[in-house]
Amino acid sequence: MLVGRDRERERVAGLLEGARGGRSGTVVIRGEAGIGKTALLDQIASDAGDMGLVRGAGIEAETELAFSGLHLMLHPYGDRFAGLPAQQAAALRSAFGLAEGPAGDRFLIGAATLTLLSELASDRPLLCLVDDAQWLDGASLDALLFAARRLGADPISMIFTVRDTARPFPDHGLDVLRLAGLDRAAARELVAAHAPALTVPVRERLLDEAAGNPLALIELANALGSEPARHAGPLPVGGRVQETFRRQLAALPDTARRLLLVVAADGTGDLGVVLRAAKALGLGPADLEPAEEAGLVVLDGADVRFRHPLIRAVTYQDAAHHRRLAVHDALAGALGGDEHADRRAWHLAAAATGPDEGAAAELERAAERAGRRGGTAAVAAAYERAARLSTDPEGKARRLVHAARAAYDAGRPDHATRLAAEAAHHTREDAVIAEAAFIRAQVAYERVSPAADAELALEGAGLIAGSDPEQAVSMLTEAVWSARDAGAHDLVRRSVELLRTVRLPPGSAKAPVTGGLIAYGRLIEGAPDAVPPIRALVQAALAGKVEDFVERVIAGYVGLLVAEDRAATTLLERMAADVRAEGAIGWLPYVLEPLAIGRLLLGDLHGADSAAAEGISLAADIGMDMQVTALRCVAVRLESDPDRTRTEGPGVLRHAELHPANAALAAWGLGLLDLAGGHADAALVHLDAVCSGPARRDLLIRAIPDHAEAAVRAGRPELARVHLPAYEAWAAATSRTAMVSRCRALLAGGNDADEHYRTALSLHGDHAYDAARTRLLYGEWLRRRRRRTEARTELAAAEDAFTRVGATAWAERARTELEVLGDRPAARAGDSDPMKRLTPQEMQVVRLAAAGLSNREIAAQLYLSPRTVGHHLYKAYPKLGVTRRAELARLVPVT
Repeated sequence: MLVGRDRERERVAGLLEGARGGRSGTVVIRGEAGIGKTALLDQIASDAGDMGLVRGAGIEAETELAFSGLHLMLHPYGDRFAGLPAQQAAALRSAFGLAEGPAGDRFLIGAATLTLLSELASDRPLLCLVDDAQWLDGASLDALLFAARRLGADPISMIFTVRDTARPFPDHGLDVLRLAGLDRAAARELVAAHAPALTVPVRERLLDEAAGNPLALIELANALGSEPARHAGPLPVGGRVQETFRRQLAALPDTARRLLLVVAADGTGDLGVVLRAAKALGLGPADLEPAEEAGLVVLDGADVRFRHPLIRAVTYQDAAHHRRLAVHDALAGALGGDEHADRRAWHLAAAATGPDEGAAAELERAAERAGRRGGTAAVAAAYERAARLSTDPEGKARRLVHAARAAYDAGRPDHATRLAAEAAHHTREDAVIAEAAFIRAQVAYERVSPAADAELALEGAGLIAGSDPEQAVSMLTEAVWSARDAGAHDLVRRSVELLRTVRLPPGSAKAPVTGGLIAYGRLIEGAPDAVPPIRALVQAALAGKVEDFVERVIAGYVGLLVAEDRAATTLLERMAADVRAEGAIGWLPYVLEPLAIGRLLLGDLHGADSAAAEGISLAADIGMDMQVTALRCVAVRLESDPDRTRTEGPGVLRHAELHPANAALAAWGLGLLDLAGGHADAALVHLDAVCSGPARRDLLIRAIPDHAEAAVRAGRPELARVHLPAYEAWAAATSRTAMVSRCRALLAGGNDADEHYRTALSLHGDHAYDAARTRLLYGEWLRRRRRRTEARTELAAAEDAFTRVGATAWAERARTELEVLGDRPAARAGDSDPMKRLTPQEMQVVRLAAAGLSNREIAAQLYLSPRTVGHHLYKAYPKLGVTRRAELARLVPVT
């Protein structure tokens, strides 16, 4: 009987109505034990009417078994797996142990879950209910939350219930409904329904003590009816309820309590397993009858469950230690066969009374199996417990460092740091100490600073440079690139010096990146001979000679540092396609960051905006906070949305001290926005900080022409000359001298400027945005010299190009200049460009649709549901002025 929850039911009813109308929604229902979360969930299921229903629940005993919760929820729909994209179907089958296969990206299971739920909702609106979500294993929780956060135009409602004071539950970004205690009237109604014979004084005392908790009201009503004096005192509500259950358990025969302990330790409710373990303890089915008659457990066919989770908790917690050990040992013996190997390993571990190498080895094998399925949280838990049971210090250290790596991969960086430090403490092996340092380094990037990451990675690499050169190169790659993010040139130098001493085996795939990173160290010192080796690294990566993912990303990034914009962007485009094809979702935001920059430098602001927006959305959904910040810095640098630049720019600049390279990108964007708007003094402040800061020798060297323009416009030409020599040297080394000519034109007098502008325009090649900037400056210069016809030609071409690429602020400035000339163009070619009308998400979908991909294929690439893809196309068609998919190819540039 559900009373007093009208407000909550009304709120959830709106969620269900949204699903019936094609709008997805998720809510997390939170509350203390006994507050009525499960009862409300049952009522919601009843209220769902003709909606499809998928139910799941977290089971405390299976929190360390990878994908156990998701399997319980989705395995009935195994016949629908064949309809999923191949990578997603294979990932689900592997996770559920239905097929052998390599572990995919841990978020690929989330994408598969999203697609499967969308498929189930294609028949009718779908309601997904997950009770006790705080007990879900980490892999299942990751998958369900990924799906919940990326539901779009799907008729799906997802509802999780979470108990307070239990394990942390990451509900950030989700709607939360908190269940409070029942009000006095509703509490009185509930008590009257369950214990109508209570006297008024006893009932009022019960209402005071239960504080509106429905479970307390029901359980204490019965107890107070017969023994009111037993419940005096200051116990909290939960404690009073547990004390009530404790007394009910105490009234049972000893054999019944022992058998209930088997049920509690098993946790899964599998009656067959429970009875096999019971037999080993001298117990039988009849011993369960007293507990069933007392209403403490419920039997349902082949299942047995406690009436409430608190009964299970009291049963297990109050049992003598020796009895718990015996029960776990009996359960391990009852779980035969490979399908129960993981549960058997955990019961063996729970039955151990001290170091036990046999149990440790079983858990290590369980960790390896979980790793093959992609359950990183389960891998970490199994390796850690195996380490605790290890009899040998070196074996313990090895297992701890494996646990640390898995914890890091599972998104538990603080725990990974603790395990890594403990592993290093227990060993003298350089390889283990180095790996522990590497893990701590990667955590430090997020938790401390990129500089701290570089220091630790450099320390670890020094231990194994001679014994494991390829792993040392991996660590030094981390060190160099983290030092680069920190603008810490001294750390770059130290890392490169060590890198020079590493002797790789002949034919090593690490050789190209080693040469490229050594060259990068010279590049930031201004050495022109650094350019060819970096270009060679880009070409090696394009040719497939660089295998490591991180090293390929770095190859793309450093290509942008030496003006290999087209080649580097092509490499990054291929990487993005590869990552999508492989379902390696966790890597995609790292590719999208430099890809957005590459597209930006090529003048494809729409494409850059699309990549940055996708990266931000995906990184936020999978908890990559630092990558969200990095991508927001890129987004601020883009010029397609001036309002976003103004709004978000100051916020991301707060990261300048720890992440100067990222923050400098944002400062560059703010400077350009001021420059386009005619605020040269303000622009000069931002751009001077960029060109004088620690990242000035990196990508930001390309901001120097903008700094020169701001200085000249602010009447400070002497400042323009401060940084130009460094840029001229870089431009000569990279053969990118168009901007040098533009700067010379700005600083020149008389007719020399004309020649420099013309030279710049002849050198820009296919960089349309850079050419438009030069045309704008040239047109303004021509107007000031009263060469109106020539000025109009250049300014109109600039305005048209800016409009095409989406440089809104610059297009407005060009239009202002044209108006000074008396020009009032009714329409220009760029005004009809349909791409600028699309949102970044719509643009991604339309580009893939134009390339011939189906909605299902697009959904698989963008980690959306097919229905959401269809919704974006539905919104995009009117903006593009098309009615059929076939018309997209002639309108949309495909990359």
